[in-house]
Amino acid sequence: MNPSSTVNRTGSALLALAVSSATLFAATKAEEESQYYPITPIPIPEGIVLEAGAIQVLPDRQIAVSTRLGEIWFVAGAFESDPSKAKFTRFASGLHEVLGVTTRGDGWIYATQRGEVTRIKDSNGDGRADVFETVADGWGINGDYHEYAFGSKFDRDGNIWVALCLTGSFTSENPYRGWALRVTPEGKVIPTTSGLRSPGGIATNHLGDMFYTDNQGPWNGTCWLKPLKPGTFVGNPSGNRWYEKSSDVMGPRPKDPASNSRIPVERAKMPEFNPPAIGFPYNKMGQSASGILNDSTAGKFGPFANQLFVGDQTWSTVMRVYLEKVNGIYQGACFPFREGFGSGTLSLEMDASGVMLVGGTDRGWGARGGKPFALERLAWSGKTPFEIHEMHVKPDGFELTFTEPVDAESAGKVESYQFRTFTYIYQSSYGSPEVDETKPPIESVTVSADRRSVRLKTALNVGHLHELKPAGVRSAKGTPLLHPLAYYTLNEIPK
Repeated sequence: MNPSSTVNRTGSALLALAVSSATLFAATKAEEESQYYPITPIPIPEGIVLEAGAIQVLPDRQIAVSTRLGEIWFVAGAFESDPSKAKFTRFASGLHEVLGVTTRGDGWIYATQRGEVTRIKDSNGDGRADVFETVADGWGINGDYHEYAFGSKFDRDGNIWVALCLTGSFTSENPYRGWALRVTPEGKVIPTTSGLRSPGGIATNHLGDMFYTDNQGPWNGTCWLKPLKPGTFVGNPSGNRWYEKSSDVMGPRPKDPASNSRIPVERAKMPEFNPPAIGFPYNKMGQSASGILNDSTAGKFGPFANQLFVGDQTWSTVMRVYLEKVNGIYQGACFPFREGFGSGTLSLEMDASGVMLVGGTDRGWGARGGKPFALERLAWSGKTPFEIHEMHVKPDGFELTFTEPVDAESAGKVESYQFRTFTYIYQSSYGSPEVDETKPPIESVTVSADRRSVRLKTALNVGHLHELKPAGVRSAKGTPLLHPLAYYTLNEIPK
């Protein structure tokens, strides 16, 4: 017998066991989550490859779904509690990997393709697009697989924002690769934010400020949610060569950051550097952060009004994000929310009734969901999960609020909480391990009189993710937290 083959077989068996255990755990958690937020697949007719790059609700409550194959489909009945009879109609084809779709309700559909923003219309009422007009281009494309272009909905000023991936994920061989641009209602292209690497989604929060997801790689130790503030730099200098084309609106090119550093160190040297608002720890929250959605339904989707939901394409999940501004800088916490989607979650959309639609694809990176593509409906059952609702930073620690009153005894014990901090190397190499770990003791815990919040007194570390596991906390009914895990990204300490 070949000893090495025995080792290989043993290793393969252990790997299979580990994968099986992880799948079983995910299935168990998904079953728990389904009590509160059930997933309903929307059957996709045979022959339609619906790798949903973007979704837009239309005035008649149909949805427009754009695909990576360059099509736009209209779907009627997707929001119904039983979407099994949803009707699919192809509206347009022949486009180039559409990763943004929106409308003003005037009959035009605006699609963000790799090379341009296009507006599309059915002028004769036969249900098929017959007018295609270029709204704006002005950025480069050479056919590189990685030169994706993600488009937003219209912002409060009527602009569409376009988040452009780097060339080959490392360099910027064409104009504005690694930038966010604004396309005005008149079609003018405005260079807006530099330092992007590999966007996976773009959307506003409830205040109308724009954010995008960026994925682990060079200068990104993990996946991030980053704010897109005009005139700022968000971390990856590979596209900064295009400052020479945009100095009239962006000013001079910022200094290149030093590799093998830390974000707060380089931020102190660069006034243009706007730090990530949220870190999604790699292989703990996911691996490929994607679409972003704000819950603007005032409670129709449950207790998380005005919070953000963010997909993860590799893990086939949707995460939850609470944001706050401290000293004028965005930061906040991310939480697990929902597992068990059929494919790699890429696009998220919600209608006024509080039903979320999740579009997925596994092409390029694979996905835990197992299906090549999917379109699914996620709705609140009306039953409130016991969760950390918000996580606020204080000068001497954190305040947690909960979706239900807590049991004062369990929530008031220091032993009910595990706490540590860590960060990532800010470097030109790909990704980063967790580094600079600290384990500050929780000095005290104070439960509020109404038992809806808890104050934790502890030391804080600027530039670190603060990992909190309140596994011992119970609700007043004796229920454990559905997701006893939070990661708070700390850029600023309140004054």
